[in-house]
Formats: sequence, C-alpha cells, structure tokens
Amino acid sequence: MIAGTEPDVLVVEDDARIARLLLDYLRAEGLPARWVADGPAAVAEIDKAKVSLVLLDLNLPGLDGIEVCRKVRTFSDVPIIMLTARVDELDRLLGLDTGADDYVCKPFSPREVMARVKAQLRRAAGRLTATPPIWRIDDENLSICWRERRLNLTVLEFRIVRRMLQHPGRVYSRTQLLDSMHPDERDISDRAIDSHVKNIRRKIQAADPDFNGIVAVYGVGYRFDAPDDPD
Repeated sequence: MIAGTEPDVLVVEDDARIARLLLDYLRAEGLPARWVADGPAAVAEIDKAKVSLVLLDLNLPGLDGIEVCRKVRTFSDVPIIMLTARVDELDRLLGLDTGADDYVCKPFSPREVMARVKAQLRRAAGRLTATPPIWRIDDENLSICWRERRLNLTVLEFRIVRRMLQHPGRVYSRTQLLDSMHPDERDISDRAIDSHVKNIRRKIQAADPDFNGIVAVYGVGYRFDAPDDPD
C-alpha cells in the first residue's frame, strides 16, 4: 500500500509519545495516518473525512473512548481498535459491548498493533468476508455449512458460532458468549464456554483440517479469525 492512496488511519491518543510511536509504525507500513488528541475532535474528524481505521485510546479528554465509539457507531462502521491501559478496563469494555472491533492492552507491542490493524483493514476491504464457500448460516434450521459441509452442531454451539461469525476479528468475553447461549439464564459457569469452544473447533476442523481460527484471548474470552477464501 502506498501512502496517500488510501484513507488515513486515525490515531486518537492524548499521550503524544504513544501517538508519535503509532504514527511512525503505521507510516513505516505504508499506511497514511494522522492524529487527534481528544474525544470530540475524533468524532468530528471521523464524521467529516474518510478514515480507514481508528486506533482509539480509552482515557481521553472531552469524551472517553467508550462515548466516542458509541457516537461513531451511529453514523459509521469504520473499524475501531480500542487501546486500554488495564486488563480490568478491558473486561469492562467487553461487558459494555461498545461496538469496537478489537481491543489491545497497554503496554503493547507496536508490531502486535500493526498486525491487528492489517487484519482489520483486510476484513474491511472484503478479503476475509464470510461468503460461500466458506460458510452459510441457516437460522431457520439452526445449522451452519462450512465449505459446503454441514457442521454437526448442538443448538448451543450453533448460537455461539453464529455470534462469532457476525463479527470476525472481534473479541468476545465469555459472558457475551454465554448470553448468546442462554439469554434468559445467568447462573451457568462461564467456563462452560471453554468446553463448547473445544467441541466447536473439533467439528469445524473435521470439515476444514487447516482451520485454527478460534483464538483464546487470555483472561477475556475468544476471537474468531476468518480464513482466507480459496482462490
């Protein structure tokens, strides 16, 4: 990608040192990037100009990252990666279901952030779009076909997979996945999710042995990384 040929990545960060570091890495990857330092400026910038992706700090002056994300989601589906300083903040963000596409905890590896940025840009560009022959969801029959093979899923497994397929690349907490399984029941251990995910992985790999895209996010939950569509 050549700088200047694509919409900018917008870095929203009130710490100038961190912002400059992110800008340097983005530009080194050939990604045009610019920076704003507060919440209201971020909302205005995304509203008025084309932005390819937003790196959004949680703790901002004016409006915090949660409110920025909620406001942006009223008019844009631009990919948003939230940057947060503590794991307990990450738990809170996931519980609020802000509409962010991914979350990275500080201190972070810039290389990890760049990998997350590239993954979200690929998905937004449609190169990882969930279209046949990868999978098809049949809500009426509570079934999913994976590369033209029907997965032998239980009803609860279907609900988990369906939730994750709605937003490939997004991190889901165990609580959010439990809500998909049992929307009216909250007295089930969240560790039940781990057992279901293990079974789901096994069943998908029976249809697609190379698939390894349900990724455990330590201390939080799971992320589904969509496979490449075969040529």
